[in-house]
Amino acid sequence: MSPPSQRSDEPQGNRRDLSNLWALRHYLWDYRGRVALALLALITAKGANVAVPLVLKEVVDALDAGTAAMGIPVFLLAAYGALRLAGTGFTQVRDILFARVRYRAMRRLTVRTLAHLHELSLRFHLERKTGAISSDLQRGASSLSTLLNYMVFSILPVAVEFLLVLGILLGSYSWVFAAAVALAVAVYIGFTVALSNWRMSERLAANRLESEANNQAVESLVNYETVKYFGNEGHELHRTDDTLADWEQMAVRSQTSLSLLNLGQGAIVAVGVTVVLVLAADGVRGGWLSLGDLVAVNALLLQLFMPLNFLGTVYRQTRYALADMDRLVGLLREAPEVTDAPDAELLRVDRGEVRFDNVDFAYQPERPILRDVSFAVPPGAKVAVVGPSGAGKSTLVRLLFRFFDVSGGTIRVDGQAIREVTQDSLRRQIAIVPQDTVLFNDTLYYNIAYARAGATPEEVAEAARVAHLEEFIASLPDGFDTLVGERGLKLSGGEKQRVAIARAVLKNAPIMVFDEATSSLDTHAEQGILTALREAAADHTTLAIAHRLSTIVDADRILVMADGEIIESGTHRELVAAGGEYARLWRTQQEEEEALE
Repeated sequence: MSPPSQRSDEPQGNRRDLSNLWALRHYLWDYRGRVALALLALITAKGANVAVPLVLKEVVDALDAGTAAMGIPVFLLAAYGALRLAGTGFTQVRDILFARVRYRAMRRLTVRTLAHLHELSLRFHLERKTGAISSDLQRGASSLSTLLNYMVFSILPVAVEFLLVLGILLGSYSWVFAAAVALAVAVYIGFTVALSNWRMSERLAANRLESEANNQAVESLVNYETVKYFGNEGHELHRTDDTLADWEQMAVRSQTSLSLLNLGQGAIVAVGVTVVLVLAADGVRGGWLSLGDLVAVNALLLQLFMPLNFLGTVYRQTRYALADMDRLVGLLREAPEVTDAPDAELLRVDRGEVRFDNVDFAYQPERPILRDVSFAVPPGAKVAVVGPSGAGKSTLVRLLFRFFDVSGGTIRVDGQAIREVTQDSLRRQIAIVPQDTVLFNDTLYYNIAYARAGATPEEVAEAARVAHLEEFIASLPDGFDTLVGERGLKLSGGEKQRVAIARAVLKNAPIMVFDEATSSLDTHAEQGILTALREAAADHTTLAIAHRLSTIVDADRILVMADGEIIESGTHRELVAAGGEYARLWRTQQEEEEALE
């Protein structure tokens, strides 16, 4: 990015940073008492530190005057030690008081962000990479900790100390001393910020190139056989070396700029201290300052400038933290697409009728998915939906769960429009066996019991039995305590689908949805599961999305969809006899199964 664009973006970035910080003020307000006490401890600690050179001045002046009574210097030395101890002690008190504020703020921000992510609609999660969300969540909480850490432990202490030193110089010495120190600090900060901004782009470029080189090297090793097949070892080495050559240039420039930063900071401090000491030495020679004043001024300056050595690092890390904070605050400002109406009521299910009335829907306006879809699932009945991929079958399930709102028409449950009830009460009344079952990296018991909080072990075991998991679990050394691995990778597709069926059975909701519930099972296992599904669906309103027609021949009604519309409707016998699209699909699948046998 060119310097002009950086300058033009700076005010807007600063305003956004202040806005982001203001948006997070609530996370500190709960502990405002602790914050106030921590700030008081901070000021006391810095006051003690600034008082140390003043006591040292009195000690030097007392000794320089050749005081015979040693009680005065001993008392002053004792005060010197007490102030040193007070400075350290109140600093630790500040840390202790602020620890609760800092980590509670991180905890609340993390939980609030996670809650907000759960509130966001499915479209957001489909369009955004999970890794990016996880990174924003982690970096956002860390950025809050970093900002609080640098503000309270670095920036604010230096600012307080600077004001105290400036006050002492103005009150006890000539205004020229205070002006010289203020000018030196201003030049120091301006130089550090300007060079740090320039260094930041160099460092980021070096980091990017280093990551790119590492990625190229690892990729060439992961694809070892492919590299060997085509004899491209030299090509891979050359590609990585070219990237590392660019990285070398950027890294050298970054290191050189760091040395220039340190040199410039040292020069500014040296000039500032020298000018003030020359003024103090002139005062001592002129008799209007004592030798102790010279020592005190020197100690005050060193005490002030030493923490400023870390200003470059503090500024750079603060900028990084503000950038991470900006992403997190942007995430928190993301508005949910689907929200409860202000007067939303709880869904009351007496019979369990599901009705789609003239429903239209499109993920993007230019690509309609559903067109004027109307059908009803009577209480206790089983209605199946079949059709080719892309017909809109699974979209019906997403709309019923209200992951999206319909573009037109209405979906009702027992006569209540689902837009007029709370999402939570709606989803509690529906159990689902999804096509793709994703499990938590926990035990089998935890994953089955996840369907209903508070379920007893006997109820979990019964759900597993209905889902034909009983024998499988009994064969495992750890039984229900077996870990399933991340996303359930330690289980086969069929085993994961049985766990999903057990969940649906355990939830025992009046409405059940089977979204290709046997897609991961072989024909033999499918027959056992179909029996279990029929048992689980008994006396429940059931909507079944199916690819294999053999799994829904017992449905009370079958809907055939194509291009987002219902083109046929009837029982299995009626549709086969009609000789339409369903009959064609049935014949095709029968021929495929016969060929496999």
